[in-house]
Amino acid sequence: MIRPCTVVISGKGGTGKTTIASLLIDALIAAGKRPILAVDADPNANLHEALGIALTETLGSMREEAFTRSIPPGMDRTGYVRYRFRRALAEAEGYDLLAMGRPEGSGCYCFPNALLTECIETLERGYRLVVVDSEAGMEHIARGTIQSPKVLLIVSDPGARGMRTAGRIRDLAESLGLSRERIFLVVNRDRGDDTIESDLPLIARIPEDPGIGEADLAGTPIVGIPQNSPARAAVRDLAARLVEECARRGE
Repeated sequence: MIRPCTVVISGKGGTGKTTIASLLIDALIAAGKRPILAVDADPNANLHEALGIALTETLGSMREEAFTRSIPPGMDRTGYVRYRFRRALAEAEGYDLLAMGRPEGSGCYCFPNALLTECIETLERGYRLVVVDSEAGMEHIARGTIQSPKVLLIVSDPGARGMRTAGRIRDLAESLGLSRERIFLVVNRDRGDDTIESDLPLIARIPEDPGIGEADLAGTPIVGIPQNSPARAAVRDLAARLVEECARRGE
């Protein structure tokens, strides 16, 4: 079975990664690229709110002892892992969502990270695409939690400081073995007259969109903004480019 095309969305905090991830998932589904596994790999876990679906369990809420001492009789660990993963999935039309979340108590992220690795390896073959809303930076790729993606999107605002940060993330990704041809820049909150000074290949400019701000203020899903909104139209174009990139890599 062909492995799905994995797209990881990275960038420093506050650049709008989750907004772009939610609109991208929505656009890919509308284009018929389903089913999709959406992974919210940020411990703050708010991709479900942007998508407008309920989240009942995260990997962070799972306790390690349940996977070592509490396996039901007649079920091996692999079967129990699959069972718990399926329970943790939030199912929606055209996609499933898996959220990292925060670990219970003051413990480290070691067990949730290990679960995320095992979960993706267990589930991904049932999907056409995997879209990962990553935490700031490249921590999950550095730890091996998320395997090398087919496409890495680095989201930045149009300012010079943001461009420098995007460049550092690109350099880190390359040091971790990701080829430069898989790394692209997405400029978010573009005002139209911004000059983009970066040596990263620019795959999309997502314009400033008042509908997104209004949705944030109202606490409504980002995917509920109008179909003709500037950001949604730009992300539709981005989705088409990503489909081409995945096809070019044999996915």
